[in-house]
Amino acid sequence: MNLSASHRMLTQLWFTTIAVLGIAVLFLAKVLLLPLGFAILFTFLLAPVVGFLERLRLPRPIAALCVILAFAGLLLVATWTLFTQFVAIASNLPTYGGNIAQKMQTLHSPSNSAYSRAQREIQKISEELGIANSTGAVPTPGQGEDSPVGSTPDHPMHVREVGRPTGRLDQLGGILEPLTTALLAVVFTFFVLLQREDLRNRLIRLSGDGNLSVMTQAMNDAGRRISRYFLLQVTVNISYGALVGIALYFIGLPDAVLFAALAALCRFIPYIGSPIAALTPTVLSLAVFPGWGHSVEIIAVFVVLEIATGYVEPHVYGKHTGLSSLAVLIAAAFWTLIWGPVGLILSIPLTVCLVVIGSHVPSLGFLKVLLGDQPVIAPYTSFFQRMLAHDKREAVNILESSLKSESLAAVYDSILIPALTLVEIERQKGKLEESTVRFIRTSTSEMVDELGFRALEERYERAQTASDSVEPANSANPAGSPKLFVIPVRDGSDELISTMLAQVLDQAGFHATSIPVQRIDETVTTVTEQKPDIVFISGMPPVAMARAHRIFRSLRSANPTLKIVIGIWHFNEDPTRAAQMISRTERLHISTSLADAIAEAGAHVEPKPAVPEPLDESPQLVATPADTAA
Repeated sequence: MNLSASHRMLTQLWFTTIAVLGIAVLFLAKVLLLPLGFAILFTFLLAPVVGFLERLRLPRPIAALCVILAFAGLLLVATWTLFTQFVAIASNLPTYGGNIAQKMQTLHSPSNSAYSRAQREIQKISEELGIANSTGAVPTPGQGEDSPVGSTPDHPMHVREVGRPTGRLDQLGGILEPLTTALLAVVFTFFVLLQREDLRNRLIRLSGDGNLSVMTQAMNDAGRRISRYFLLQVTVNISYGALVGIALYFIGLPDAVLFAALAALCRFIPYIGSPIAALTPTVLSLAVFPGWGHSVEIIAVFVVLEIATGYVEPHVYGKHTGLSSLAVLIAAAFWTLIWGPVGLILSIPLTVCLVVIGSHVPSLGFLKVLLGDQPVIAPYTSFFQRMLAHDKREAVNILESSLKSESLAAVYDSILIPALTLVEIERQKGKLEESTVRFIRTSTSEMVDELGFRALEERYERAQTASDSVEPANSANPAGSPKLFVIPVRDGSDELISTMLAQVLDQAGFHATSIPVQRIDETVTTVTEQKPDIVFISGMPPVAMARAHRIFRSLRSANPTLKIVIGIWHFNEDPTRAAQMISRTERLHISTSLADAIAEAGAHVEPKPAVPEPLDESPQLVATPADTAA
């Protein structure tokens, strides 16, 4: 134990050290890694075009150079067009001088609002307090009249710091870093496009020959996810720009198409692009329109669109890139902290690569768990955890979510029965209090009863709709339908699963009855009196084999021809050995799921029972209020 704990601690310390060093390298090597990241990003965009030109017999260096120059030319043309349009708008601002002067006068003129009056009163009180403080040291007449400036508090010397005028080299320093990043990105893009197969082979060689298939799948997976992200981003941004343009056109703002294009382009910078795009049309509206209403409308348009897209984008991008919605937001914050606003553009592609690595490298699987969108625990484990926390509402929500796509029997098989198995295992280990076990069994029993009631009610409603008449209560199970008894082996959990089995058998067209846990002789008497066609002995692991054997032997002694089926639910061991332990002599079939039990019941009955409706008609579970939450 001590060696294992020490090894685990050393492993955690090693991973923490590597993570800290990695973040430090990302921050300190920003000048090199940032253009390299943009180069890889541009390679995903431009590689298909370069491949197309190569298929036209154009050499790869010339094809890569032509594509890069064309891409840079498009960016320059778009930038120059926007610049000239903004210059034209600025030259027209004197036309709206009257509106600008009116708004400035409104801002500077005194107002009679409550806020303005309160502000004037506070200012008046502050001035009076200042005067009162200054009269504390009143000089005697004639004192200080001839004192030089700065010699007394009454004659202060005003000092103003004059900064050294910045030179041209200092002014160029602010644009030198972006220009360097852009130049390095262009150079890296050219060489990555030129030698992309060689770089791919080197990465595969570094991973080792034994990981050839894993590395290939990871690279294909990353390329597919990033390409899908770019396609979605272009679609969302174009739609956003179109909505902005339509709204500005109806508001009456000039050059609505220009601002729509600006909004679509700025949206490629997540989260901060929209405020930047909203600033220019808002400022222009202050000059163009005489009142404030149009400016408020423009701000409202951008706020509404940003709220809508801000909610939709993480879900859409996360669903199609394999990232959770929270991971999209965390990635944006992390890469912005490391590389500044430019890191926003690379945040999702880089995080996608981390998730892909975690999906294909087992030792880095925690990346997929932390950032991926796949459920990290099975639904039955989540249901069990919520029941341990006494959170009935969320447990009900788990069942409701599964019932939307699965049948009632499948939900019982995949969620409730495995969860009850976990409860039984933990109870026998002594890890659960009896009060918790009682709460879980009682709550689950209420859910099962509600599901059975809803299933029966929906069946009657469908039958009434089909025949336009109210059918009698026993119409779901005609008189000729086979009669089945379900006998729980040991305790309340077995009895609860017996109720589930009776419900799904009822839906399958049988007349099934679950009898409560009682003494074996009472059970045999009940079966002998009722004379069912089939008897199910239902238990869950760890099954009390001795009691199951006694029940089977007693039933067989009372009726040698009785058809008996054994159900051991969610049983992962050898069912043949379990059958031998229960029957000792006969060859019995062990059903491990409710679906298999339905099929086995049908195989023992001739002719097959008529199914009143498909089993995939799942009832909707009515949510019950939570008792307590974790």
